[in-house]
Amino acid sequence: MSVHPTSVVEDGATIGRNVEIGPFCCIGKDVVVGDNVRLISHVTVSARTTIGAGTIIYPFAALGGTPQHVGYKGEDTKLEIGESSIIREHVTMNIGTEAGGGVTRLGKNGFYMIGAHIAHDCQIGDNATFANNATLAGHVSLGRDVFLGGLCAIHQYSRIGDFAFVGGCAAVAGDVIPYASAAGNHAKLVGLNVIGMKRRGLPRATIHALRAAYRAIFFGDDTLKQRVEAVANDYSEYPEVMQIVSFIQENASRSLMSPTR
Repeated sequence: MSVHPTSVVEDGATIGRNVEIGPFCCIGKDVVVGDNVRLISHVTVSARTTIGAGTIIYPFAALGGTPQHVGYKGEDTKLEIGESSIIREHVTMNIGTEAGGGVTRLGKNGFYMIGAHIAHDCQIGDNATFANNATLAGHVSLGRDVFLGGLCAIHQYSRIGDFAFVGGCAAVAGDVIPYASAAGNHAKLVGLNVIGMKRRGLPRATIHALRAAYRAIFFGDDTLKQRVEAVANDYSEYPEVMQIVSFIQENASRSLMSPTR
């Protein structure tokens, strides 16, 4: 372990093996830092924050701050950051609230660019990418392999499904189905994230099935419920399509985002 003499590591903090803590960092007493983590400089980590192994944190990141929530009264909640994440300058991540489950949780291999903000009680899957200043309000849920464009903002309690893409400057006020692309202010679905699917090696037949299912769900003639049930019947052999069906059928706090018809 290497700790620069200008940094403060409070008694009680748990620091793993081969950790580098650069100049002017502050590590709170309840913080757990995994093996091979690197804090470059000027990083503040507070509250019950756990940083996964192999994570790199750049200057002026503030992790484990108290929720920006008027109902928070100092409860002992926490922030969990998955391993092998990259957290760039001025990123802020808040601990959870009791009402929201008590944990803000981030998956592994996340890439959080300059100025990204993750509010209390958010749940983020593996391989998330946040471009500069992407912002989550409280209680937002992101699936795995989600890409958020620069300056986008996600409304509280919204859900973003696996492999979804949100464009830069988008204002997302509803749930974005898996594999979809959303853009605009306020954002609408603008199709499927075909580029992302190709990059991740989805078979051509699966992409065609997803496209057909998307058209059937959002541009058919019956009610949404009937269209979703028909898609579930017609494409049951495609797990990716059934993932969209399950996403739509879940109980949700926000309305489902749809394309312009």
